[in-house]
Amino acid sequence: MLFGLACTWLLVVALALGIAWYLGKSMVQETSVAHLRYETTMLADEITQEVQSRISALEHVANVADTPDVSASLQRQLRHNDALLEWFEGVVIIDADGNLKADWPVLEERRGFNISHREYFRMIKGTGSPYVSEPLIGQASRVPLVLIGVPRHDDSGDFAGMVGGVMSLDSGELFTRLDRQVRRGSYVGIFTASGKVLYHPDQAKIMADSDVFSDNAALVNAMYGWEGEAVGELYRGKRGLQLYKQVWPANWVVGRFITLEEIRASLAGFIRQLWWVWGLMGLCMLPLLWWVLGGMLKPLYYLQQQMGEVGRAHRERIELGSEVNEFQDIAGTFNQVEAERKALLDDLKERGAFLDEMLNATPEGMFVANLDGDITYMNPALLAMLGLSSTITTARWLSHVHPDDRDGIVKLWRESLAARNDFVLQLRFIRSDGILLWLEIHSRFVVLSRGEQTLDLVGTMKDITQSREQEALTRWEAEHDPLTGLLNRRGFERRLDEAFAEYKKTATPSALLMFDLDHFKPINDRGGHALGDEMLRRIARVLNLKVRRSDYAARQGGDEFAVLLPSCTLSQAQPIAEALRQAVADIVVTARDSDFRVTLSMGVTAFSAGDQEVKEALARADTASYEAKALGRNALIVSMPDENDMPEQPD
Repeated sequence: MLFGLACTWLLVVALALGIAWYLGKSMVQETSVAHLRYETTMLADEITQEVQSRISALEHVANVADTPDVSASLQRQLRHNDALLEWFEGVVIIDADGNLKADWPVLEERRGFNISHREYFRMIKGTGSPYVSEPLIGQASRVPLVLIGVPRHDDSGDFAGMVGGVMSLDSGELFTRLDRQVRRGSYVGIFTASGKVLYHPDQAKIMADSDVFSDNAALVNAMYGWEGEAVGELYRGKRGLQLYKQVWPANWVVGRFITLEEIRASLAGFIRQLWWVWGLMGLCMLPLLWWVLGGMLKPLYYLQQQMGEVGRAHRERIELGSEVNEFQDIAGTFNQVEAERKALLDDLKERGAFLDEMLNATPEGMFVANLDGDITYMNPALLAMLGLSSTITTARWLSHVHPDDRDGIVKLWRESLAARNDFVLQLRFIRSDGILLWLEIHSRFVVLSRGEQTLDLVGTMKDITQSREQEALTRWEAEHDPLTGLLNRRGFERRLDEAFAEYKKTATPSALLMFDLDHFKPINDRGGHALGDEMLRRIARVLNLKVRRSDYAARQGGDEFAVLLPSCTLSQAQPIAEALRQAVADIVVTARDSDFRVTLSMGVTAFSAGDQEVKEALARADTASYEAKALGRNALIVSMPDENDMPEQPD
């Protein structure tokens, strides 16, 4: 008995500590997520403000340095703004041709530099907006750095060059301050949207490409603009929390990481202390419990002895001589239950064994629910699929359903219960380990053939995640060009038909641009198809920058492109088309010490009241693009619905 009491106490302590650990683990993790989310937001906001401040300071220098591009004059302007060296390792002024006109501090290694071939110079020149470069190795310092650049404009508003500030990734104040964020089991990382590492506690990963982290799905999603938290493997091989925020002005991603081991360290120490306290309490209480329970449980010993004899068929019923009414009630109830049990045992044993074997052996997830809608049983296959324990309640089960699906499934479930109808639904389910499943649920009521009495509900759950993901991927691939990520001909034509239908219904105007590339064939012939593919990708990026979010850009095939501008008149479309023509003309790809450029031959039109089919507008735009090519290329032709052609707008 004493050993049993000790084991019972240990079991109670272990169960209590286990529950404390289970509940505390979730609470600690949730608290850590909230704290890290706050830290990450503050850090991202701080970096955003720092980048914005640096851009504003450089714009001030660009506005002040409005004198002609005389090196001595510009050099004096930089010297008067030497406070910028608190933020930058160096500041440079570049003219419109990419030549260095002034720098501070003055470095002889920079004399005669020309950066017209640099990607950041071309982006600033092409977009006319501030730009934060990809990480690069400095030509003079030979250290990894990033450059923040803002454009300069002359009196007429034309591009006159840029002002750039250089920040070192090794010693720059913006990045070295992050070292204090690194502690045992916790660190910070900064990445560009293209996948380059700007800051990482592992110095070997600075300026590494994104394929180093290709197995981190959350980080890959963050590079596409996602913000949030996830649980995954960190760079030291340990699992932990990852939280991501965007630094939009620089197109950077701030990542905050902490291992689960570090999160749970304080909880583990608390549980160890509780174990020792409860263990000492048990040692002190066991003698007292033995003495008290010994006297109270003596009648139960005789009751247990006779129950055992009934179970072994040595007697038919219990005959207890105790005068305690409660024990007499127990004995009477036991005798009644035993009689009923014997009557039903033979019938239920066979059926129960068959049902248990069937439910436990089937590989398909199955469940049983009562008429109130509460799940009362889930077979091992279903528990394994959902990552749940057999003791989970219906409320806890529903908490794992995706929030967007939860209200809908509860409503349909209640309607099915009220109408006694079969229940069929697909929903999203979030496992405890964060994995998202798509489930297909079928359930029906079990009705007795005698009296048509409804018993419980029996249902199945099937994991259809892979098929749903494949369907989504197939839908995207069917309408997008794999090289550029733009719409393909099929996807573009569907959106064109939708816009034309909207025009016919509400007279909402839409404009259409169609163009192909001039001088594209020499790029493939001389630079190879890889260089041609790079040119197509850059043109796709320019398209995404120049058109509106509501517009649809497509690669029709080869070097043919099209843009649909919904809710856009022909007069509004012309400046967009001209800006696109100029931006593409500024794109340069380099191979074998040769620069390659392309231009556009573009046709512009809009839907007309006289159009019976959308192909009529397509034909106008296509014909106009051929006319632009025939008139010398690098031009756009506007084709009015009621007129054949508009005058060409030459380069």
